[in-house]
Amino acid sequence: MNNDFDLSQVKSPADIRQLDESQLKQLAAAMRRPLLDKLSAHGGHVGPNLGMMEAIIALHYVFDTPEDKIVFDVSHQTYPHKMLTGRMEAFTDPAHYDDVTGYTSPRESEYDLFSLGHTSSAVALASGLAKARDLRGGKENVVAVIGDGSLSGGVAFEGLDYGATLGTNFIVVVNDNDMSIAENHGGIYSDLRLLRNTNGTADNNLFRAMGYAYRYVHYGNDIPSLIRAFREVKGIGYPVVVHINTMKGMGLPVAEAHKEQFHFSAPFDLKTGALLSNTPAGVDDRDYSDIFADTMTELMHRYPEAVAITAGTPGVIGFGPERRRAAGKQFIDVGIAEQQAVAMASGLAKGCARPVVGLASTFLQRAYDQFSQDIALNRQPATFVVFYGSMFGLNDETHLGFFDLGLLSNIPDLQVLVPTCREEFERMMTWSVEQRSIPVVIRVPGGNVLSDPSVTLLDDYTKPANEVVEIAAKEGIEARSDVKVALIGVGTFYHIMRDAANLLAADGLSMTLINPRTATRLDEDVIKNLRDYDIVITAEDGIVDGGYGQKVASALGTSSAKVVNLGLPREFKNRYRASELQQQCGLTPSQIAATVLNLAAK
Repeated sequence: MNNDFDLSQVKSPADIRQLDESQLKQLAAAMRRPLLDKLSAHGGHVGPNLGMMEAIIALHYVFDTPEDKIVFDVSHQTYPHKMLTGRMEAFTDPAHYDDVTGYTSPRESEYDLFSLGHTSSAVALASGLAKARDLRGGKENVVAVIGDGSLSGGVAFEGLDYGATLGTNFIVVVNDNDMSIAENHGGIYSDLRLLRNTNGTADNNLFRAMGYAYRYVHYGNDIPSLIRAFREVKGIGYPVVVHINTMKGMGLPVAEAHKEQFHFSAPFDLKTGALLSNTPAGVDDRDYSDIFADTMTELMHRYPEAVAITAGTPGVIGFGPERRRAAGKQFIDVGIAEQQAVAMASGLAKGCARPVVGLASTFLQRAYDQFSQDIALNRQPATFVVFYGSMFGLNDETHLGFFDLGLLSNIPDLQVLVPTCREEFERMMTWSVEQRSIPVVIRVPGGNVLSDPSVTLLDDYTKPANEVVEIAAKEGIEARSDVKVALIGVGTFYHIMRDAANLLAADGLSMTLINPRTATRLDEDVIKNLRDYDIVITAEDGIVDGGYGQKVASALGTSSAKVVNLGLPREFKNRYRASELQQQCGLTPSQIAATVLNLAAK
């Protein structure tokens, strides 16, 4: 074959197993070109996939997939795997870019064993596959591929701990590029660095200490070296770790130089690396990450004992390299370890510090027990700011953020605040850091940053205190006094409810608009008044089951009010369009207004 490698002929891994090593290098170069074109035009995980190109080719070349099983941790590094397993067109033809997800999906291919978007679980999952194989007398290889950044997650240690006891074929490939999303944090990484610096010969070897045989590949982007290592362990009869030293962003100089920036990227200029922004000139493009970082920086100046904590995702909370350096010891990155972040916050609060943990909604569920036991049960005054907890946030089925209200709002003694706008978010955050009595979760509003100076800000958010706004029928419209209507909008949906109220006012209806401020407990005075209403509609940016609306419905169960709870279904949605999902769930202002009018007509 020549440099014009015909990628359309690669339908499965079987098509590359007859190639020699020089042809495999041509294959890697040929695959990189359309992958870079797609990433720059479409966005996606840049560095992880470029860095794993050669390793994935070598894995499929040596192992007899799909009979041999490969479990990819996180799976955001599996674009080359998808290209080799029947999905090449999704990377070579712009018309098919959206045919595949950004993560492994068994619905797409038999080569994808699990839907995986979170981290650290590959070794544990693979240990189950290996045990099942042994129980039925199978002979296939079982391979777990895990990145060095994922090793900080607790389940990675649990999987490694058990996997070492299997006593049969169990292969763990550790992709070590000395990076998580940002730089790695934790004691394990000094050992990995020592192994890299000694070509794998250092006496300090975590994997050997746990009971694994060990192989090291210093040039983890060199296909011949990888093939030799994988052939050595193929069919091996005991647990082994293959430690490969790769270059994150390999093949794109700007991604090699700026690894954190190009872990994941929106569309960018392939030559310069500059983002292709759609923000009009002169428009404030700050998001809630920037607002959090600005507010937190002010609080850290005010309170030397205030600390910002992230679990391996500093970009989510707006702390890029410069902010991290400026914050110094008041910034903590525990690595990909949400349980550590939440439990450590409890210890910090107990020690009279002022911890603020910033988490993406989809990842906080890994620390549910710590929220319940270490924080709420002990009533530690720590602050947790939840990003992307919204239908307007991340939309891959592995990264959904709209389950958090149902999870957190039912934990006793945990105050979950739901700001509606920038002003309310900033006030709630400042109050939470300054108060020292209760644990607080602040759910960042979904969608674009909204400013609303009309929202009343409080000095104390300890107790439920709903904001109640009366909206009268528009002047010149014959007012209806035969029906009393209340609209309750939680967080982001407060303003959507206000838009619905304005539509209803044009139909002659007066109504009560309510901002709950908190999703955990009800304002008893407000609920008492609502018992005399005819129609009460709740809308929230999360699932209905276990949500705020159901608390309202339960409290009004013995009244004559017609209560309708609007929100999302308890389903895994995948790569949906937020506007379409909003329409499907009856959550647009016009649909909410129509719901009220239909009920009023009965």
